[in-house]
Amino acid sequence: MKRLVTGVIALLMPVALTACGQAIAAPVPAPRAAAAPQQAYAVGVRTLTFGRGTARPLPTIAWYPAASGSAGDAPRRNVPLADGRFPIVLYSHGLHSMPAHHAALTTRWAAAGFVVVAPAYPYTNLRTARFDRGDVRNQPADAWHVINQVRVLNDVPGDLFAGRLDTARVAAAGHSAGGYTTAGMFTRGHSARLRGGIVIAGGMRDTFGGPPAAMLFVHGGADPTVKLATARSAYDRTPWPKGFLTLPGQRHGEYMGPGQPGFDQIMATMTDFLRWTLYGDATARGRLPADAQRPGVTRWEGRI
Repeated sequence: MKRLVTGVIALLMPVALTACGQAIAAPVPAPRAAAAPQQAYAVGVRTLTFGRGTARPLPTIAWYPAASGSAGDAPRRNVPLADGRFPIVLYSHGLHSMPAHHAALTTRWAAAGFVVVAPAYPYTNLRTARFDRGDVRNQPADAWHVINQVRVLNDVPGDLFAGRLDTARVAAAGHSAGGYTTAGMFTRGHSARLRGGIVIAGGMRDTFGGPPAAMLFVHGGADPTVKLATARSAYDRTPWPKGFLTLPGQRHGEYMGPGQPGFDQIMATMTDFLRWTLYGDATARGRLPADAQRPGVTRWEGRI
């Protein structure tokens, strides 16, 4: 597996949505979101030092909308954030990977108006001296710790993020083992601020529970690492608004590379999913089926 991959309900309706004759619980209402950005931002980047004790260091990269510069420029370190308050997206890498390997996704989300934070998990990242595949079970708690630490920065005078985070609106996304980590955050007892999840080439070992949250699954139809049936099982067991984007014939993540077949479709779909779930953008919700469709390359289904 290559290094890159080794490793947005309408206005958040407070009533049940119904699709295909099945009632689907809507996410828990939150204070009204700011309008979704209509422009692309330049991107800033900073490094944060978190950890759950000395045994679980969680160095984290954060990409964010920058106040100056041009969209499409390389991210600039520690520059001021753009005006406004931006939702948080937690991104989880896969086995033997690193947050920076997923910058093709994370920088595009930052440019679209999200603060994207990505920890390096202590025992599954590429550089760990003590690799442990089984430690994935501990990573949802790591992810929550990072989210909570980032939220604190919104109230720290003088911090780069002070007054710039919409801490009531959070989503999670991840690839492969990071997809399992993401799904594992949506179990019973999770915070209602977690409003959406994107599982890329992953599945769910536990049972979805807690406050409703929309879920998007992205999967290669010929994935030899995490079988399509595994993701389909997780999708079928998801009791909330949900979508599934299949890339027929593709494997474990080559579609995550710019220029690869399906990349434009997955990026448009994931970004509009985030705009919908975190900004309440009803227009983005309506675009999802068209975002996801490219005959012969992608296939979409959903109850959203």
